[in-house]
Amino acid sequence: MITIKGLSKIFQTKDREVRAVDDLSVTINKGEIYGVIGYSGAGKSTFIRLLNRLEDPTEGSIIVDDQDLTTLSKNKLRVARQDIGMIFQHFNLLWSRTVFDNIAFPLEIAGIPKEDRKKRVNELIDLVGLSGRGNSYPSQLSGGQKQRVGIARALANNPKVLLCDEATSALDPETTDSILDLLVDINEKLGLTIVLITHEMHVIRKICHQVAVMEQGKIVEHGDVLDVFLRPQKTVTKKFVDQVMGDPDKENSLQLIKDHYSSGEIVRLHFVGESTNQALISEISREFALDVNILHGKITQTQKGAYGTLFVQLEGEESERQRAISYIQSTSVEVEVNPNV
Repeated sequence: MITIKGLSKIFQTKDREVRAVDDLSVTINKGEIYGVIGYSGAGKSTFIRLLNRLEDPTEGSIIVDDQDLTTLSKNKLRVARQDIGMIFQHFNLLWSRTVFDNIAFPLEIAGIPKEDRKKRVNELIDLVGLSGRGNSYPSQLSGGQKQRVGIARALANNPKVLLCDEATSALDPETTDSILDLLVDINEKLGLTIVLITHEMHVIRKICHQVAVMEQGKIVEHGDVLDVFLRPQKTVTKKFVDQVMGDPDKENSLQLIKDHYSSGEIVRLHFVGESTNQALISEISREFALDVNILHGKITQTQKGAYGTLFVQLEGEESERQRAISYIQSTSVEVEVNPNV
């Protein structure tokens, strides 16, 4: 369990104060994958550096398993940090050391005996899918392999928490998916709490249980990933959801849809979980005297289940349209009538 209360970080520049993190409070449950998303300058990188005290907070508390990291002495903080692993966007590997020696480095610092180090490193090499690459140097590895080394190194001391600082943003989409699959596997096998920051909603969608949206140093929206996808409240959150679900302000813009299909009723349907398999459009076509035109739609998968949206045009008598809308509302599918741009 990680409990953050009133966390703030203020940087002083020549002419003003910059409040990078502003009175942030959040609870992260043990064993969950918690995503923090925001655009550049939102404060998310500062936030994750505060979590392991790479930055000192201006005010507030960071409590990990009943221990407040903000009150620890340097020596006690050094010990507490062994329970917090971290992986970085640009890997931060030691280029003169082999894969084996990179992973062994934190164990050396912790004073672990040589034979125990060897056993642990070999376990980690297998865990992250790098068997046979222990004697390779970072320059001989692909980006994805380098990040696997970084993950293995972060796990060396059996941490309780793994922090991921834009861990996939330097990777291509296919490699990103393989690293995200690895993080899910680690989370499930080790029961590890993972906190990751990103500017990509695809990352949140694929592996996170909970998400917090940051803007100007504050958490402006948070909750279960599926709920946030279904009911984004803030403009910034809607933009992130559009990264995955397709942006209606571009070639498939809602305004263009409205302009082109001016007759009838435009409705947006939200399918969640098992309702994504529901043959709703066929049912409406059979049951009501309407022409149903599918205009735009997409379905995606989250950790908590499937989520899809579909824009349709209902053409026919108004009374029949209203009967059809009432029917949809009686199902598990949510409906918006004439949704706003």
